[in-house]
Order: sequence, then C-alpha cells, then structure tokens
Amino acid sequence: MDSVLYLKKQKMKVTKGRIAIIEVLMHCKKAITVEYIYESCQQNGKSADLSTVYRTLDTLESKDLVNKFDLGDGKYNYLLKDKIHKHIIECSCCHKKQEIDCPMVQIEELIKNKMGYSTIQHELKIKGICEECKKSKK
Repeated sequence: MDSVLYLKKQKMKVTKGRIAIIEVLMHCKKAITVEYIYESCQQNGKSADLSTVYRTLDTLESKDLVNKFDLGDGKYNYLLKDKIHKHIIECSCCHKKQEIDCPMVQIEELIKNKMGYSTIQHELKIKGICEECKKSKK
C-alpha cells in the first residue's frame, strides 16, 4: 500500500515527515529503532527531524498501528502491526483455535540486541485453556 493512502486510511494528517516515516516502516521486515528511521529518512533526502519521528511513532502507537518493543535501557524498536505474522493458540480442552500476533518478535529483538544473533526462523506451538473451559470446570 502507498504511504499516503495508508495515512488517509488511518485518518491521519498527511505530511512529508509522516510519509517518509511510514515509507521506512513499510519497507522494513523487522522491528527498527528511532535512529534507524531518522537516518533512513535523511539518506533518502526526506524531511523528518528526530522530534517528528518520535511524535509520529507516538501517534502510530496510540492508534495501535505499531508494536513498540521494549529492549531495556530506555531503547525501543518499532514495527508496523501488519508486518507481524500470526500464530494459533489452541484450547487443550475444547480444541478451539484463535489467531494471535507472534510473541516471538520481541524475543527475537532481545536476542539480537543482547546476544548479537540474527534469528532466521522459529517454531511456536501454543496451548492453553480458554475462558469458557475454565468457567465450566469451576
């Protein structure tokens, strides 16, 4: 999707800075830092100062359009919500299945930042007991 259309669809004001920031986020497959977004905008000759990047990310987060991953020490990474793949959680009792955002994205970011590893794949199987089954067992 085009960055201008994306902003309009989200009912956000279309500015040069926001367009530049959205374009960087749309082209990244992994969560990225504020500094990376700012530097990418500068390298591409786009107008977005550091305060614009922070304000735009805060707005995107308040509209639930980005995931903000806390890496510790006051550092965060950001990823557009539509970039996150899904997993299935299955109830062990009734076998109802629900789709959830991948919880591994934040773990992968921590692994990368703390250990230097670049993860290339993961497998995750999640089982639990749904609310209805918990209530019926009481």
